[in-house]
Amino acid sequence: MARADLLCDIIKYGLSGDQEKLRQSIEAMAAEEREKQHRVLADRIDTLLKTSENRERHEEAAQAPRVLAAGNSAKNFFIESTPEKRLSDLVLPEYVTTFCEEFVEEQLRSDLLRSYGLEPRHRLLLVGAPGNGKTSLAEAIAEALMLPIYTMRYEQIIGSYLGETASRLARLFDYVRARPCVLFFDEFETLGKERGDTHETGEIKRVVSSLLLQIDSLPSYVVVIAATNHDSLLDKAAWRRFQVKLELPAPTRASLEKWYALFERRNEFDFGITPGTLAKRTLGCSFSDAEEIAYSIYRRYVMSLPVDSAKSITEHVLAQWSKQRKQGKVVEDGGEA
Repeated sequence: MARADLLCDIIKYGLSGDQEKLRQSIEAMAAEEREKQHRVLADRIDTLLKTSENRERHEEAAQAPRVLAAGNSAKNFFIESTPEKRLSDLVLPEYVTTFCEEFVEEQLRSDLLRSYGLEPRHRLLLVGAPGNGKTSLAEAIAEALMLPIYTMRYEQIIGSYLGETASRLARLFDYVRARPCVLFFDEFETLGKERGDTHETGEIKRVVSSLLLQIDSLPSYVVVIAATNHDSLLDKAAWRRFQVKLELPAPTRASLEKWYALFERRNEFDFGITPGTLAKRTLGCSFSDAEEIAYSIYRRYVMSLPVDSAKSITEHVLAQWSKQRKQGKVVEDGGEA
């Protein structure tokens, strides 16, 4: 939002006494100044806000207790976390790695782009089967940008009454609009379903329309990453809101081998068989499955020290995994487990 618009909003909400909107507008101005590298001014604004917030809390504590309606705070609509996974921790196709590096660079050099009348890309859709690394990639991008990641809580956002979900979405986006962050929608089809679906109600269609308008209104320092296992269920207009769509394929034997080798190096651990052999024997699993297998072996090894060997533990865990996989396939094929 342009500075003139922010100043008008601050004056308007200050005169009307709308403290929540006033605070959001001031926070948006602080975020904009920080983006322009005006850190001293941004810090002064943040200090004034914190001082005001502490005073308000003191005044509220002196008053009679008030019971707030459940879910009234926008912070209830997401889980905030500090990202830990790095892009270097992930095994990605070359085209995905190249894009992520460019995406991060655009955000970190946004001032240069804006000096030429350009904005960095900030809306990304990840598509792929469960366990192929969509959530990990979103976290790694947030880590590279040095931003917190806000993961949506649909059970808190989706309401039972007419207009309730759209209202909560509006509160959520008003809150994040003033904060540089990564806004992560896992299983995005939960909110962004095709509006032409005859089985859906008019309320769902209104929610999708509201969601898309809110995404459009976000500044480029709020990075939106959505992930879906069912891209065919997404509304066509939702597809168009994202500047880039990345498909994360199932791991190949080569990528699994590389992942197991990285695991050994990070943990200074040897499976007792080569990463190539391990990849061959677990081919067909997702990265999530591979991570579970690797940590199961590592945990058993640590608990058995100093008696057992890593190789025997690896063989035992692989035998268990193979048996569970066969049982799951029987169930999927309609047989008995």
